[in-house]
Amino acid sequence: MYAHSETLSVRSRASPEAAFERLDDPTALGSHMQKPSAMMLGGTMRYELDGGRGRTVGSVIRMTGYVLGLRLFLEEVVIERSPPFSKTWETRGDIRLLVIGHYRMGFTITPQGNGSHVGMFTDYNLPDGQGWKIMGAVFAKFYARWCLRKMTEGL
Repeated sequence: MYAHSETLSVRSRASPEAAFERLDDPTALGSHMQKPSAMMLGGTMRYELDGGRGRTVGSVIRMTGYVLGLRLFLEEVVIERSPPFSKTWETRGDIRLLVIGHYRMGFTITPQGNGSHVGMFTDYNLPDGQGWKIMGAVFAKFYARWCLRKMTEGL
């Protein structure tokens, strides 16, 4: 279903419960996209959460924003959630992103000593449209790795 994949594993001093609490909050997890940065080309994304706040199976997370004057948007849905060990979500419907297309993302947490081991992943396709596919072919891997690193910072 997805042509590309990136993973990242980190050792955390946080307990599985504390790591899950942080990673389960979409706005904390995606804080790197809510402020301008070089990887976001100066743009930002805004989160809109449903009643489940992105913390229940079926919960919907919407993001909108602008990068280089282009309107970006996407909708994600939580498809699996097993506290404090794992969570998976994926895009659905029409989306508009610059360097990646539809994706599935998630994490697993396993106890390790006094802390935990966190494995993050993203499976993705390149964006639709010939011009965007070229941009994705060049930048998607770097962008996906950057996102995974940002999501695990501070664990």
